[in-house]
Amino acid sequence: MPSDLLERPETSTANSSPGDDSQVLVTLTVADQLCGVPVLAVRDILGEQVITRIPLAPPEIAGSLNLRGRIVTAIDLRRRLRLPPAPPGQARMSVVAEQGGELYALLVDQVSEVLSLDAAQFERNPATLEKCWAQFSTGIFRLDGRLLVVLDVSRLLALAGEE
Repeated sequence: MPSDLLERPETSTANSSPGDDSQVLVTLTVADQLCGVPVLAVRDILGEQVITRIPLAPPEIAGSLNLRGRIVTAIDLRRRLRLPPAPPGQARMSVVAEQGGELYALLVDQVSEVLSLDAAQFERNPATLEKCWAQFSTGIFRLDGRLLVVLDVSRLLALAGEE
């Protein structure tokens, strides 16, 4: 886990889903931090892709890629979350999601597995969760000594469109 992830106090903005028995998440890793995104938000998962840079794009926009004839905007999740860049030569994976009829690929270090987690174990963002993480997170799960941060894909993508 990045050492500064749990540093700055922030008011929680999490929304838990009362009444749900479980949350099904695709787990992924970004700079050694375990994260999850709702499985229903994921359209595709891709291995290493050729990404074409887009001149004058914001720094978190890595470029674009072609997915079965559709242009997909690639967003570097490390940059979005203000983490150090990936080491040179490290293979990255893409988690593809759709927002407003457009496809976006979230570039992550690794995609692991799909987990079905007990919704009763879901917690709001801790007050110490760094502000940058808290704005993109709906909450957390504590798993065997690791913190799984649940990311809100629509917030990640909405902010990409505003810049």
